[in-house]
Amino acid sequence: MKVLSFSSMALLLLAFCSVAMARDLDQDEALRLRQRGVILPLEQLLQQALDRYPGSKLLEAELEEKHDVYIYEVELLTAQGVVRELGIEAATGRLLKDRED
Repeated sequence: MKVLSFSSMALLLLAFCSVAMARDLDQDEALRLRQRGVILPLEQLLQQALDRYPGSKLLEAELEEKHDVYIYEVELLTAQGVVRELGIEAATGRLLKDRED
């Protein structure tokens, strides 16, 4: 029984640490990063996401910092009514994640 308890605690700690490593950035921080050339324009990355799913609608976009990497988390509603969650590296435009939400 102790092994199960220890395993459960380890998983809980791991989940907490991964959530704690992500930080949402506000509008002013995003603007400063854009002006310094650290991240690409949001409009460019959103267009890239929308082009991936023609006819889709933007539900939400937020800039996060995870492990010193800036990532746009984008939620789209596709023309088929499916919600997709995309993770796009803000500095390069590289698609990191694309999954049904």
